[in-house]
Amino acid sequence: MFSQKTGKAKLDDVTRILAELKANLDISKLTAQQTRQLLEQLKVYGRSVENSDPIFTTDGLQTLGQYAFNGKDTATSQEALRCIANALLLQPKARQILVDLGHGPHAAERLESESADDEFLASRVLFLMTYDANLDYPQLVRENHLAENINTAIARHAKRYSRSARRKSQEHTQPMDLMALSETLKLLFNITHFHADLSEHFSKSIPNIFKILVRKGIPQPPLTAPINYLVNALLNLDLEDVRGQQYRCFGQNAVLPMFDQKCNAEHLTKVLNKAIVAYPEAELDNTIAPVLTLIRRIYEIAPESVKKYMERAILPTPEERDKPLGRSNTLSSRLLNLSTSALTPNLRGSISSMLFELSDKDASKFVQNVGYGFASGFLASNNITMPENAMEAHANAQAERGVPVNPITGQRLDKEEPAQTEPMTQEEKEREAERLFVLFERLKATGVMNVQNPVEAAYRSGRIEELPDDSD
Repeated sequence: MFSQKTGKAKLDDVTRILAELKANLDISKLTAQQTRQLLEQLKVYGRSVENSDPIFTTDGLQTLGQYAFNGKDTATSQEALRCIANALLLQPKARQILVDLGHGPHAAERLESESADDEFLASRVLFLMTYDANLDYPQLVRENHLAENINTAIARHAKRYSRSARRKSQEHTQPMDLMALSETLKLLFNITHFHADLSEHFSKSIPNIFKILVRKGIPQPPLTAPINYLVNALLNLDLEDVRGQQYRCFGQNAVLPMFDQKCNAEHLTKVLNKAIVAYPEAELDNTIAPVLTLIRRIYEIAPESVKKYMERAILPTPEERDKPLGRSNTLSSRLLNLSTSALTPNLRGSISSMLFELSDKDASKFVQNVGYGFASGFLASNNITMPENAMEAHANAQAERGVPVNPITGQRLDKEEPAQTEPMTQEEKEREAERLFVLFERLKATGVMNVQNPVEAAYRSGRIEELPDDSD
């Protein structure tokens, strides 16, 4: 254990350690163990910004960079890398300094190592330099094998999940292995997010990412690392295989493997279902959004058989219509309720968009699948015009199948409970008629539906008689 100093004493000690390390680069006087001890002490000091200023300077990072990337002792090199990673995390200006010192290519080449510690540290350094620095990632891909090294690292992790592996996939739980995988996936996401044109270089990783995602199973909670990072890493990749990279490498689209085209979509649907239950509603906006996006992307490119499976798994089933939609304990009910929740403002639109896409982007079919109560807001906010006869056609279609359905709630009419209320008085009827008149006028004004106000229609047809003021 090292004695912890604070204030000026800490600053003096940080300055002294860096001076000793720098002097040792010119004239080697320290043993490998002594060097590591100094770096370990510096790492402890560097966990807070206060009075650690010399670490974040060009001179300090240059000294650490020499030990990290040019040293022959692996343990010493890794200790220096830890100091650098802490510096980049705590002091954003250090990132550009490290780039200017030319250490970006060194970090990319360090990913060639099969060591989990090296992978974690190199990926962490490269990940942090995607922010507040101008590191040339396309150049690292072209000249320093960055994409190749990332693909190789992910493939190395995926081997643990092969059916022929000695150990079960669930035993891939060594903390550093999982941390290294998470860090590499975060790096992959940021590279493809900020440099979309580099995405094609990572197509080789698509089957390996799905392999880990599916065979690792669903933890509790479902989107703990590395599951969340596996999902995120896929979002910017060429899932459709527009450039034919997957077909050239694997002879198929790895998103929809020939041995079971629906397996990836099926697993993600299960993850989504469990995640909605596992996290508080207020956290779902950010937590499950990537899963939802990935499911929508797969549906977009899926063959008809997989699309039909996804529709059955996500849209309300006939059995759910014994109650108003949204009342059962199913994935579709949870999604419908979230689509109108005040706690998930960003997720609402995404869920409704997915349900609309699963309805062939057809407004009539959308209303038929989820009920007008859940569909109306999405259609209005997206300026999607509801066909005039959509409600009538929906009711007739259901009736022809022998299952009349309430188009507003989606519930079977024969399952609706009769109202247990006293008959309305004449005054109550008048107030209700007036309220309905206003509601229909507002609905007409939205332009969503071209409807005729039933009160107005009844008046014109002579079915409503205007009574004198003294009538009972």
